[in-house]
Formats: sequence, structure tokens, C-alpha cells
Amino acid sequence: MVKKKEETFYLITYRNAKDTKVVTLKAKTVTDSSLGLSFVAISDFIFDTRSIVINPEEEDQRRQFEGVKSLHLSIYSIISIEEVGSDHKGLKFKKDKSHLVVLSTDQPPSRGK
Repeated sequence: MVKKKEETFYLITYRNAKDTKVVTLKAKTVTDSSLGLSFVAISDFIFDTRSIVINPEEEDQRRQFEGVKSLHLSIYSIISIEEVGSDHKGLKFKKDKSHLVVLSTDQPPSRGK
């Protein structure tokens, strides 16, 4: 018997800005957002359509994100991102933000006199 290769996907838990509820989404893709440094783009949403039992929350999410190409979330609203699956590649961002330099604002810039 050939084993079916398990795909990697992500469980993104975040606080919804509209009603402050904690929401968990399943998605295949998590990348850096084109909106800027403090956003994460989530796309390729996964919803369970094979189950006999219908989860009302998941049905609401499926309807809400039905036509959405990509969801851009602020990093401040994200609680956690979990990678699920045996064949994981890790999160890799196109723009490495780990080497940002923060300039001190203690003293105003000196003006030549």
C-alpha cells in the first residue's frame, strides 16, 4: 500500500478586530504581506467539506472567506501560527525582517551652529 503524503498547513489563531472574538483559521500559505512590516498575508484557506457533521463556526468562516484571495492580518492581532503536517518546510519570508535597526530617539538631532 502506498501511503498518502500528508500536506503541511497552518492553524492561525487571531483576535478578530470587528467583534474581538478569538478565531482559528486553516490555510496552506502564510507569507509576508505587501502591506508592510506589521502584516502577515494568509491565503489558500482550508475548510472541511467531507465531514458528515457540520460545524456552524466553520460554515460561517467558509461563507465569510469564500471570495477572499488573501487575508492580511496585523501581527498585533495574531495570537499564534502553528504548522501542522509531517512534511513541513517552515515559515520563510521573502524579506528578512530580523536585521532591522532601531535608531534612538533620546536626543534631538544636532544642528550645525
